[in-house]
Amino acid sequence: MIESTQNLETSSEKLIRIEPYRHLYVVIEHEEGVPVPVSLEMLGEARRLMDYFNKKYSSHEKVVAVVLGDNVRQLCEDLIRYGADVVVYANNPSLKHYTNLLYTKIICQLVEDKNVARSISPIRSEDYKKPRYMFFSADNTGRHLSSTVMAQLESGLASDINKLVISDLEIRHEHKTKGQLAKYEKTLEMYRPDFSGFLWTTILCLDNRNPAIAREYHPQSCSIIPGVFEPITKEDQRTGTIIDFEPRISDEDLRVKVLSRNIVKSTIDFDSCKIIVSYGRGIRDSPAENFRLVEQFAKSLNAEIGISLPISKRPYQTKDQRLLSYMIPERVIGTSGRKVSPVVYIAIGISGAVQHLAGMKESGFVVVINPDADAPFRDECDIFIKGRMEQVLPHLTELIKKHMLMIEKRT
Repeated sequence: MIESTQNLETSSEKLIRIEPYRHLYVVIEHEEGVPVPVSLEMLGEARRLMDYFNKKYSSHEKVVAVVLGDNVRQLCEDLIRYGADVVVYANNPSLKHYTNLLYTKIICQLVEDKNVARSISPIRSEDYKKPRYMFFSADNTGRHLSSTVMAQLESGLASDINKLVISDLEIRHEHKTKGQLAKYEKTLEMYRPDFSGFLWTTILCLDNRNPAIAREYHPQSCSIIPGVFEPITKEDQRTGTIIDFEPRISDEDLRVKVLSRNIVKSTIDFDSCKIIVSYGRGIRDSPAENFRLVEQFAKSLNAEIGISLPISKRPYQTKDQRLLSYMIPERVIGTSGRKVSPVVYIAIGISGAVQHLAGMKESGFVVVINPDADAPFRDECDIFIKGRMEQVLPHLTELIKKHMLMIEKRT
């Protein structure tokens, strides 16, 4: 059932070469009908990319938001206002809570449905196969769902992306093109930080042009790190198409059910902390001892402790269980973790990769402790202390304790 429609494309657009892979689909996550922030961030980036695509290539392709759930119709209008051209929603009591098996099946049904494709754009809808691009969130739900959906759709997936570009590329590859130079149009270049945090890895999902292994790979898909992109400004006058999709659900699909559900919030409360102390690979010379210095320093300031991404990978051999309990993804500050905005942010032994900076750039006052005077963080802080943490932290901790004691005596 189509509840609102846009004008059909003009006759001049019918002359455009119509491809079997079309549109940019964004899988929306929500809590009781309220979209989680990363969903609006993905939708905003999808809108920016598709505006560019429409101008350069073809105006008939759309940003399509996909929503599954129970009683989610009211969410659809807002998604139009936040950048979607089309919202396809599946409304069913069985979809009230996320289960991977069922959500994977319904999303695959929806994105391959020719009736849905016809409602999105009637031009040559009988030739439609799959989406051109697909976005998922790089959170616990999105990472799982994106992998199973792409396995079902038999295409590739780039995970934890924080930069996207659509371009035409000329590529020569031993297997993909049999060593011949080939042009790949409308290619989604998907960028993610490597382990160091200072280099970018570009991921491409390319068709096999080698006749011996010829095969097409669509949609070009990725999961997007929360907090990387900005939502677009909500436009109340924006209009679009809303499509009610009737999912096909069997008894077999319902063999996994959610009987009860409680949302467990992170036990690490960065949001209410006025001071955050983060540490990075600068602890490597003596991880356990240096961590204790960081912990004592943070305690003297009544601060919460954060970490850089490499620390969450547990790169150091240690039996110190307390140290291991802090080397967890929930404490990561940056594009692969949390965005924070404390009054004071103190970075210890962190060089200052762009991915980490993106997570704390809204901090009020930034102090950096690092022995490398040329560390990138130097240009991003208010105070730079050149020195090793083993030398600096004991002095700072002692000074803070003395200062706090003086304040207590005065009061």
